[in-house]
Amino acid sequence: MFTLSIKEPLLFFFEKEKRWGLHMLFVFYPIDVIFLDKDRKVVDIKEDFAPFSFYTPKKPCLYIIEGPIGMVKNSRTSLGDRIEF
Repeated sequence: MFTLSIKEPLLFFFEKEKRWGLHMLFVFYPIDVIFLDKDRKVVDIKEDFAPFSFYTPKKPCLYIIEGPIGMVKNSRTSLGDRIEF
């Protein structure tokens, strides 16, 4: 992902549920990340994911939503919530 910033959330989905690790190598701005299981339930949240860092969710996920900083706080998303899309 080589954009200057994220203005709208991005949804990533995978073929199987597992602890998909993320990195922010060569990303120059922080983002918020929401990890969802197969039932679209929030299983982990990483706010202010800093540039040039790594993160692995605490639980397996099937979907990952990456969005602008403040996305989690502004949407009041918390662990256990279900997200529809």
